[in-house]
Parts: sequence; C-alpha cells; structure tokens
Amino acid sequence: MPRVSSCFIALALAAFATLPAVAPAQTQDGASAGKMQTQKLSTVDQQFMQDAGAAGATEIAASKLALTRSGDKQVKDFAQRMISDHTKLARNLDVIAKRHGITTPPASDSSVVGSLQNLEGADFDKAYIEKVALAGHQKAVELFTKESENGNDAALKAAAAKALPIIRHHYAMAQQLAKAKSAP
Repeated sequence: MPRVSSCFIALALAAFATLPAVAPAQTQDGASAGKMQTQKLSTVDQQFMQDAGAAGATEIAASKLALTRSGDKQVKDFAQRMISDHTKLARNLDVIAKRHGITTPPASDSSVVGSLQNLEGADFDKAYIEKVALAGHQKAVELFTKESENGNDAALKAAAAKALPIIRHHYAMAQQLAKAKSAP
C-alpha cells in the first residue's frame, strides 16, 4: 500500500497548528484587554463549526472503538492515526470557536458510533471502514472544501483550507484500506 511521507503530514499539521487571527482583543492604547474578542459567526460558518465538530468527534469516538473492537493491525493503525490527527484538528477549531463564544464541545453522531458498538473483528472492520473511514471522510472533504471556498470568517476559512489536504489524505488512506481489506 503506497504511503505519503509522514514528514509531509507532520508539516501539514504543523502549518495548520500555526493559524493566525486568534489573538486577544486590544484596547485603544494597544494593551491587551485580557479576553478573547467574540464575533458572531455567519449561518454558513456556524453550520460548518457544528458539522466539522460532530464529524471530528464521531471520527475520534469510532476510532477509539476500533482500537478495542478490531483485530486487524492495519485498521488499528489507521484508527490511531485518525485519533491523533482529528484531535489536533479539533483543538485548532476549538480555539476559533472560543473566539466566537462557542464553548460547548461537539457531540459525536450517536447513530454511527452506536452502530459500531456491538460489532467486533471483521464485522467491525467492514462497518468502520464503510461508515467512518470512507463515508465520513468523503463528507468531510466536501464540508471543508465548501467552507474554504465559501466561508465568511477569515480564520475559519483559512483553517478549513489548511485542514483540507490532511482530510483528503485521510480519505485516500481510507480508500487504500478498503481496497486492501476487500481483496481475497
């Protein structure tokens, strides 16, 4: 299975982690006001934050299940990578959310996570790959593309654009995993 250099991924994540525009508000004399400036997000950006947060939370919850329910090393390795990358992504989105006064952590999609909870082994792997790795990342690519092109908040739009190559890579990894697991 071809792999993208882990150096590339590390660089992409490092670039994503250094997003600008998350600074404390300044008073007229330039001193820090001590609190993050809050601005109202547009409906489009609010929906993105909700959908992206739920997608990430679902990915993390389902991938944690994969670590205990799967017996396949490739599936577990994929799941561990998703936990790591999506946790970093969630932290970065949380910073932007807090700047806009959003403090409620996103909930995972209970129907997806619930559908995996009673499965194990090959049955779990098949459902996890289909529902989370493939379908979840396909939706995430669409979601982050839309925000990067049509978002209204500059920091959120930039965050989506910087995360998009990573999410596209996850989708490509999921396609490779699905192909490897469907081969006789």
